[in-house]
Amino acid sequence: MLSKDILRNKFLKKRKKKHRKVKNFFFDPLKKIIKKIKKTSVCIAIYMPINYELDALLSMNIQSSKKIYFLAPIVTDKNNMNFFNIKKNDVFQVNKYGILEPITTKKKSYLPDIILLPLLAYDKNNYRLGYGKGYYDHYLNNQKKKIKTIGIAYSFQETNKIPVNKHDVKMDYILTEKGLN
Repeated sequence: MLSKDILRNKFLKKRKKKHRKVKNFFFDPLKKIIKKIKKTSVCIAIYMPINYELDALLSMNIQSSKKIYFLAPIVTDKNNMNFFNIKKNDVFQVNKYGILEPITTKKKSYLPDIILLPLLAYDKNNYRLGYGKGYYDHYLNNQKKKIKTIGIAYSFQETNKIPVNKHDVKMDYILTEKGLN
């Protein structure tokens, strides 16, 4: 089995080479998951795409009978994140990692019902390989409430097996251009 560092390098290069834009309907399978949540409104955490990641901002075009609030992360100290409400035309700032994040001025953070997670690679067991800082794993491991996790990827990002440790969180679903699995 390849190490995480070798896999990261391999799939970052592969994604850069094969990256393509997706249409709004890419995120339509999320409607099925939203419908299953027993609430009148749903909070969906998205990510700000970098390094040829699929554009999670397109998910903001989903139509549903439920009220959907979209959240974006702000990275704090010691591998922590908080999620804040965003709207389509919001202005963002660049954080210390070069990633866009919401500008907060006394905004309240929210706990998402669903998190869309970026990834470099995934396996058939729904484990994801991220950039190695562990922000999402740390966040999810510290929540009392179960949050639905959906890795967002191209199908070519699948690999046989991701090396996992005790802190790695298994995704509930992986969404690719081939659908939800």
